[in-house]
Amino acid sequence: MLRFISRVLLVLVALIAGAVGSFLFLRPKPPALPDTPALVTRVREVARLETLQVSLYKKVEFSPQPQATDALWKDVINWARYSINTPIGRAIVFADVHFGYDFSRLDGSAMRIQGNRVDVVLPPLEVKVELKPGETEIIGSNLDSAQTTLLLEKAREAFEREVKGDARLKERARRSAENTLRVLFLSAGFREVNVVDVLPPPATAG
Repeated sequence: MLRFISRVLLVLVALIAGAVGSFLFLRPKPPALPDTPALVTRVREVARLETLQVSLYKKVEFSPQPQATDALWKDVINWARYSINTPIGRAIVFADVHFGYDFSRLDGSAMRIQGNRVDVVLPPLEVKVELKPGETEIIGSNLDSAQTTLLLEKAREAFEREVKGDARLKERARRSAENTLRVLFLSAGFREVNVVDVLPPPATAG
């Protein structure tokens, strides 16, 4: 009786082992992780990634100086006209500011793959200011059209300087880009994604 039970147990063990072996053999292997060129192509498909947009307004004032010419008497007339009726413009200017990264020029030197980990360096942050003329309010101006155009260009430059110096806005844009890249790389099969300023040295086999 014991011999019979032992034989049954041996048969059951053999059957279970065979089933497990067949499952492991037939189980589909996980897809291979993309190599660096393939991953670069995926990132380039994102192209110009806009990570943050903010709307701002600013009160600006501008008084253009008279331009010097080659004719002395013309300069005198210009200065006289300027002193009698000093040109000045004041306005409340509204603008949309876009923060983004251009990945179209990304190459393998900005990325390193080690096993299921990928490190990537972001390209320089780009800032684009778009004025909103329809919402701009002129609150006092005797400027001509050319001088008004100059006033708005001064406002655009002021917006750009301001936002480029705003560490909080730049950090928000960077975090947004990091989240987008993590989703992209994790969906490609990587388990660890690091957005870094400088690529770490490659790991050496111990």
